[in-house]
Amino acid sequence: MSAEKIQAESRTEFGKGAARRIRRENKVPAVVYGHGNDPIHITLPGHATMMALKHGGANALLELDIDGDTQLALTREVQVDPIRRTLEHIDFVAVRRGEKVTVDVPVNLIGEAVRETLVVTENATVQLEAEATHIPEQIDVDIDGATAGTQILASDLKLPSGSTLLIDADTLIVNVTEQISAEALEAELEEAEAEAGIEREESDEDAAATEAAEGDAPAEDAPADSE
Repeated sequence: MSAEKIQAESRTEFGKGAARRIRRENKVPAVVYGHGNDPIHITLPGHATMMALKHGGANALLELDIDGDTQLALTREVQVDPIRRTLEHIDFVAVRRGEKVTVDVPVNLIGEAVRETLVVTENATVQLEAEATHIPEQIDVDIDGATAGTQILASDLKLPSGSTLLIDADTLIVNVTEQISAEALEAELEEAEAEAGIEREESDEDAAATEAAEGDAPAEDAPADSE
């Protein structure tokens, strides 16, 4: 992963009011932690930073030019406005070239399993140790033609050179099962509810159907008049 170069500015104003002023100028407040140094509070250009994060993914590596000094920074937490989808704040951790870092890398499924199967991603990310400048953007998992019963464990993953798996090798990543029909799912749910002693309330549709069936049922023969 190559580092995106971003021009940053150090900042001395803090608080919600200062952050709002920064965002009105289409900039992003951020902070860089790490290596036992005091946090570095900075301001980043909004559009350029957004594009860098999109390109770098969850573990985007930026080369920040802070008042003439260069600092490699690994993205740790990104706050995004839930409505406008604009960047609100970013936390970075300072890194050095050749330094090993711990990251969670997304799992990316490639291909399609056979028909009438259900593919479940049991773990959407995998924790790795990798060089700060060689963090994989994603771990590809090939499920093309996978049949029901296929299970892909962490030990089955193809990791890029220099990366080390940090989770248990037996961790289930992808599970391919036989697709269950809606009828079978409903039957399993009813059986589980019955075992738990849960009684379902009859829906309006079911009640109407029951009433209609009772109304259509032939009446029993009336007893004959006695002579």
